[in-house]
Amino acid sequence: MSDHPTTPWALAETADGQWHATPVLPGAPAPRGPRTTTATPAEAIRSAPAGTRWIWRSTAAVYPRLLAAGTRVERCYDIEDAEQLLLAHEGRSGEPRSAAAAWARLNDAPVPPDPPQRAAEPARAAAQDSLFDFFDPQPAAPLPLDALLAVHADQARRTAATAHPDRMRLLTASESAAFLVAAEMHRAGLPWRADVHRALLTELLGERYAGGGEPRRLAELTDRISAAFGRRVRPELPADVIKAFAEAGIRLRSTRRWAIQEVDHPAVAPLLEYKKLYRIYTAHGWSWLADWVREGRFRPEFIPGGTLTGRWVTNGGGALQIPKVIRRAVVADPGWRLVVADADQMEPRVLAAISRDPAFMEVAGRPEDLYTAISRQGFSGDRDKAKIAVLGAVYGQTSGDGLKNLAALRRRFPRAVAYVDDAARAGEEGRLVRTWLGRTCPPPAGAAEADEAGIPQERADAEDAGWTPGYASTNTRARGRFTRNFVVQGSAADWALVMLAALRQATAGMRAELVFFQHDEVIVHCPAEEAQAVAEAIRAAGELAGRITFGDTPVRFPFTTAVVECYADAK
Repeated sequence: MSDHPTTPWALAETADGQWHATPVLPGAPAPRGPRTTTATPAEAIRSAPAGTRWIWRSTAAVYPRLLAAGTRVERCYDIEDAEQLLLAHEGRSGEPRSAAAAWARLNDAPVPPDPPQRAAEPARAAAQDSLFDFFDPQPAAPLPLDALLAVHADQARRTAATAHPDRMRLLTASESAAFLVAAEMHRAGLPWRADVHRALLTELLGERYAGGGEPRRLAELTDRISAAFGRRVRPELPADVIKAFAEAGIRLRSTRRWAIQEVDHPAVAPLLEYKKLYRIYTAHGWSWLADWVREGRFRPEFIPGGTLTGRWVTNGGGALQIPKVIRRAVVADPGWRLVVADADQMEPRVLAAISRDPAFMEVAGRPEDLYTAISRQGFSGDRDKAKIAVLGAVYGQTSGDGLKNLAALRRRFPRAVAYVDDAARAGEEGRLVRTWLGRTCPPPAGAAEADEAGIPQERADAEDAGWTPGYASTNTRARGRFTRNFVVQGSAADWALVMLAALRQATAGMRAELVFFQHDEVIVHCPAEEAQAVAEAIRAAGELAGRITFGDTPVRFPFTTAVVECYADAK
């Protein structure tokens, strides 16, 4: 870090399409150095010392253009992402977060709304689960350099006023770095063999019929399902399936697997098989392949912090929901390897770190499976019971054996359980709840306000908790269950941001490319001779992120890492 220039530079586009860049002295509300004017952002970047931290409006708006010009940036500060984090921290979630809005607030001027979200292309909309859809705003009007610098100075003052300024600065810096990673992953792309994918689809679904109907295997299953009910049924329509079961004297409220797999009816087995294959057909079938794979690469748009907890989402393509069978199409280039790393029991380890429970931290620092270690702390060596107890603490188990196991966990690790209990209580009372670094979960919005905002559901964060983020919750206990999970899952997302920044820095001198990330998994595509060095870099990044994010604790953050040619072979 000592080799980096100490003076950041600011970069802004002008109304006529030129670019202004200038060095920024600490505390200066206006440029304090020669202002460079260039025709492209890449020229502006090259005018500054290597390693400069760049202050700009939006990484998503600037960095893809730099990468296309062959220019890589080591560090940046994303004004609009920082504004969103600060607004939430101040209890103002939902206010416009654009740089223009921040500038207007700073000058007591009318605050413009954020630019409208762009619509998804029809094919992409079909391929992406609607519960995970997230679309970046359309490009905003340029903000003058002086205005950008004034907003940055105001954000620095607001950050200094938070309860833990150093943590908030780390959150802002690491999420800004994450946007660099996201743009680089999009440009690199995940290696994808279209020929293997097509062969898989034919193997699983059978041949396609002329005219665009369902493939042979789905058509056969539809016939079997219809025969079992004694009438023609469309199994892709939940309402038709529920009606068919009702006609057979079986009442169902849902057609999800858990709702029908125990039902005693001859249609169940083919229906379950149909649902599994239909999901592949619609989400990763031939149409998806034609839309999303180009020149041997799948390039989704990764969006850091796309959910309340800070987990990433993707703009189309279903990148975070690739079925294991389809992973057989993810194959490294000849002579290259995929280094696939999964963080081991990440959320329980994060709970140990943020709760500062001495006994839990000691257990989470042992070089063994965490649940096995916990099982010897009051669970008679029963790993399953220990796991249920920990998940019960994180997700709010309130009945059955889980409640009994949670009581045992509370006796052994009282500070850890008290930490999530306090978060749940704060959520029930409508207070702001924060992750370790300061990402904030807002209080529930009014139903009318939320409906007008069109806020999407966030299944990954809320389905288990029983509360839909962004919508009014009449069940305060359900919201408490969400905030109980938020402080753990969100703090895990904090750790992941720092880990990615550290890994990006560690691999900067290699040919290796980060090509995929979701909340506890990272994939690096690299030459075979770099694979072991990359695996070691991932291990070191995890441990470094633990120290930087949570301080000096005994908690370990290990990975299970596989070096493979095919993604499906990693698990």
